[in-house]
Amino acid sequence: MAKLAMHLSATLMLMTGCISGPQNVKSVGVSTADDAVDAASSSELIALVDYEEFVETPSLATTLEDAARLASSDPPPLSGGLTLEVLEQMALSNSPAIAQSAARVSALRGKRVQVGLPPNPTIGYLGSEIGNEGAAGQQGVFVGQDFVRGKKLQRNQAVVTAEIHRAEQQLAAMQKRVQTDLRKSYYAALLAQRRVELAEELVRLTTEAVEASKSLLEAQEIPLVGLLQTEVQQQNAQLLLRTAQNGLAQTWRRLSAVVGGAGLPIQTLIGEVSQLPELLDWQQQLTRLQSESPEVAVAMANVQRARRALSRACVEAVPDINAQLSVQYDDSTDFTVVGVQMGMPIPIWNRNQGGIRQAKAEVTEAVRNVDRVELNLQGRLAEVFRKYSDAHVTVESYANDILPRAERTFTLVQQGYTQGEVGYLDLLVAQQTFSQTNLAYLDALSELWQSYVQIDGLLLDGSLAQQSGRLVSLRAQ
Repeated sequence: MAKLAMHLSATLMLMTGCISGPQNVKSVGVSTADDAVDAASSSELIALVDYEEFVETPSLATTLEDAARLASSDPPPLSGGLTLEVLEQMALSNSPAIAQSAARVSALRGKRVQVGLPPNPTIGYLGSEIGNEGAAGQQGVFVGQDFVRGKKLQRNQAVVTAEIHRAEQQLAAMQKRVQTDLRKSYYAALLAQRRVELAEELVRLTTEAVEASKSLLEAQEIPLVGLLQTEVQQQNAQLLLRTAQNGLAQTWRRLSAVVGGAGLPIQTLIGEVSQLPELLDWQQQLTRLQSESPEVAVAMANVQRARRALSRACVEAVPDINAQLSVQYDDSTDFTVVGVQMGMPIPIWNRNQGGIRQAKAEVTEAVRNVDRVELNLQGRLAEVFRKYSDAHVTVESYANDILPRAERTFTLVQQGYTQGEVGYLDLLVAQQTFSQTNLAYLDALSELWQSYVQIDGLLLDGSLAQQSGRLVSLRAQ
């Protein structure tokens, strides 16, 4: 029995050694990974990606740690008005979409660890010839280990590393989406705030016109219809004020959703919406979009993943080795018997031919998808850039020419009407022109800022919409 205990100890030590280095086992007469590739018509295969590239690539500037730091930061004070910078910090800290993307990166990092782990060894009891001539027979234990060949585990990790890089690019894209949505909502709320101020000014002006009409009517300088017309203008101005207030409430609800705070109260926004952004150049923005867009980076990461998946598919046919060692004590002879068993599948019928063809087609699909994404970005930029160009020309025309003239005209007509030198019809026309001009100017400003922010944000928005980014399983692990 002492001999049996010694052999059992040696068996367990061997089992431990198998766990530490299963990749180094060689078998005479078994084809290597390169032989398997040649057997699968290597002349048609795309160059394999180095399986040792599973080492983690450097993270982007906006990583999981950055998202965690933002989420743990204290929210800024809300008193004294809100600036764009403060709102951006709040949105990046509270966004569930960013947290979701960051969690996806973390999950893939765990997946990379898992797919690189070797199979667990097996251990069990072994008995034979029990009861032969009334003896206990042969009693013992066995240990077994599957040895993964062809560097499959490293290639598995290489595939998941490409998935991690793709997820990091999606995280960067999500942060850009949140930033773009926040800026669009901020300028929409800022313009809604300006509309309320304009409506309040129009109410004040029409109220003054009504008071002047009453005085002129009492002096019998205008008919009753003049007073009625100015009162209609006053009511229209009051209606405009109410709708502007409703619009401000709606933009704040949307801003609150982007920021991630359901109870964000309406308060003063700090910013100058009439200060026009820099003039953009089409070619510069197209070049910037193609070189910096996370959408292109995600498509490129898909290409890298497809190529590494092809490399993994090409070694799938390399057979793994199953080794088993047993130690038994023979009660009838008082001998200790050691047994060794090794086996592996013979890749005759299944050499993963279909899997390799599928992987090759997926590489082609991923490469062509990069071209599609770039052309799609160019088409989307063309549409948004036209809106930006039209709005920029309109805003400049209103700011430099139309709006000053309308304001000057309304001031002169109002003064003349108060002094009884101008008729009420002229005053109504001047009021209507002044109101419509200011509203059209604000509409043009809104279009300008929305399109500018869209271009500056690399055409990324819709952070609260459902994003596709489920974890992709390896074809063979």
